[in-house]
Amino acid sequence: MNHDDENELFERLESEMALEEDNGVVDLTEARSARSEPTESAASGPDEPGDPTARPAVDKPGGPSGPGFMDRVRGAKRRPVLPAWVTSKPEFVTAAGWLAAHTWHTAAYHGVRLPWYGLRLTAQSPRGVAQFAAGSMRWVADREGDPLRAAAARREDVADYLKLSRQRDRRVRWRTLVAVAASVIGMSTAMSLYVLAPAWLLALSGAMVTLALGWLGQPADESVVHRAVEIPKVQKLTSDIVLRALGSLGIAQINQAIAKGRDPLTFTAPITRDGPGWRAEGDLPFGVTVADVVDKRDKLASGLRRPLGCVWPDAVPDEHTGRLVLWVGDQDMSNAKQPAWPLAKSGSVDLFKPVAFGTDQRGRWVEITLMYIAGVIGAIPRMGKTFLLRLLLLIAALDPRAELHLFDLKGTGDLGPLEQVAYRYRAGDDDEDILYILADLRELRGELRRRAKVIRSLPRDLCPESKVTSDLASKKSLGLHPVVVGVDECQVLFEHPKYGEEIKEICTDITKRGPALGFVQLLSTQRPDKDALPPGIGANASARFCLKVLGQIENDMVLGTGAYKRGVRATMFAWADKGIHYFVGEGADARIVRSVYADAVIAERIALRGRKLREDAGTLAGHALGEEPQADPAASYDLLADILAVLSRKEPKLWSEEVASRLAELRPEVYGEWSAEQLTSALKPYGINTIQIGRRVDGKVVNRRGIARNDVANAVAERDGKSDAA
Repeated sequence: MNHDDENELFERLESEMALEEDNGVVDLTEARSARSEPTESAASGPDEPGDPTARPAVDKPGGPSGPGFMDRVRGAKRRPVLPAWVTSKPEFVTAAGWLAAHTWHTAAYHGVRLPWYGLRLTAQSPRGVAQFAAGSMRWVADREGDPLRAAAARREDVADYLKLSRQRDRRVRWRTLVAVAASVIGMSTAMSLYVLAPAWLLALSGAMVTLALGWLGQPADESVVHRAVEIPKVQKLTSDIVLRALGSLGIAQINQAIAKGRDPLTFTAPITRDGPGWRAEGDLPFGVTVADVVDKRDKLASGLRRPLGCVWPDAVPDEHTGRLVLWVGDQDMSNAKQPAWPLAKSGSVDLFKPVAFGTDQRGRWVEITLMYIAGVIGAIPRMGKTFLLRLLLLIAALDPRAELHLFDLKGTGDLGPLEQVAYRYRAGDDDEDILYILADLRELRGELRRRAKVIRSLPRDLCPESKVTSDLASKKSLGLHPVVVGVDECQVLFEHPKYGEEIKEICTDITKRGPALGFVQLLSTQRPDKDALPPGIGANASARFCLKVLGQIENDMVLGTGAYKRGVRATMFAWADKGIHYFVGEGADARIVRSVYADAVIAERIALRGRKLREDAGTLAGHALGEEPQADPAASYDLLADILAVLSRKEPKLWSEEVASRLAELRPEVYGEWSAEQLTSALKPYGINTIQIGRRVDGKVVNRRGIARNDVANAVAERDGKSDAA
């Protein structure tokens, strides 16, 4: 059938089917056009009805498949030309120091044992002579070919046997000539040395020959020279090992991927050495996050057959939550030797510049800039929380401009070495200690306000960013030196039944406004919950240090809301991981850091150096010189009781400025300079808010903010447990 007949047939069929359109028969013309045009449901807008069973056409055929080549090139990650240890001076110095120490140790080890090596090799030289003679005879007689000739004889293969025999004859003749020549040359050389050589050369030659024969005669299972350094044997990390370990975690999506023949990790980079360990990076199966793997770190370590302290799964900050970086160290992080801390023996500090305070898993230094931060340290007991706080305070002590206010609420004297450089110091949680701390915090709040005025008054060219700089801190006339507040077990202060609310309000103010005004506040607690760590502090602390905690709530209280879900989990640390913590700060994502271990002896030595720096700079003052602070009049009086005294029962409400004026008349030494705003701020910790009070003045109603006497009386009753306070 030709094409014309075929077309005619199809046209006739279409005309016949068109007549049956009323009976539900499909029009082929419309059906054909429908194949090349979008369906009604796909073309319809969001408000137009469409076929509910039709799948929307969202993937356009022939459209762009992704970013262009140049876009991918511009967004590509460039690997560094030089390794990190070459470009980093501290790492280079550390590596060079290690190499020098290793070389010296090896040389000293073998140098001490050289006489013993000589005696043993001399004693073994007769055996070496016998082995040399036997080996030479075997070589000349071609004894290594005996098994081949014997095998040919057993097979009765005459041709092979004759070939091997002729080969042996040639070898024996040639080797005999070599042996005779070597014997003649050797004997001649020996006689020449004996006759012509000086005594020292003859002795040296004899010693070398004897040692060589002794080396030849040593037993195979008992070496004379032992290793000076025993290098631990660590299994190389391979893709098979990583995939096997991930498959042992019991994660459903990983099990499903393995069951379907897919790998549980798609590697995005080769497995390479990264410091003292191996680094593997890849994408987990869909639906699996790094947090899921971190949660099973103990099982992952078991699958890798490595100690728990060697296995550190982590997320890639700039990638999706399924991008895993697995670092497997050669040694447990808690047992690996740290490089020497540069500040342990010498040096001073500028708090406005970064200072090393710990190392990461790879042994690289991690730095922190203490200025412009408020820090929170959280952990369960006995994990190194106080040692970490003391370490940061020791760093601050090495800046002679820094004024240290140190409060040890645990009362064990862990901050004792710093007492000799502290401007204010207290250890204990008795009532007199709390009053001492409260008085100092009130002074600091006044200093905070004074500094704000000084900053406002400075010319723009001296203070362009409206914050304290290193140059401004060095000008004694301005009084903008760094002020470092360190509190161990801060929950004791914040949970105090009488003064806790006021202390919370002051510390929150320091956390929020202090960094720009030269204040550094470091708080540590073993109970990082909402009571021990006020939300206003936790939400504004720019530096966070979280050692081992037991739950998600405590983890997120220290590291920030959502840290646990992102895989930043301090719950994974083991009990042996003393001083190891997650550090969030310096504008970077959470990093695992092992802080420098500074025991009491090292702390005492550093504190003495800090005291000497202050004596030379003329900045040693306060508690370090035996000076006690002047008594704070406000600490001896009760604000709420004074308000009730100046606000009679006949005046249920009064404007705030009038209350402040009456308080100033009652105790001018305490409230003499108080304003209405200051009174309002002082009442906030007690839960007393101002209200709108309208009064008629000169025939007009005037509305101003004020306080109600009943609110004050109720606060006193709740605080003191009395119902008749009003």
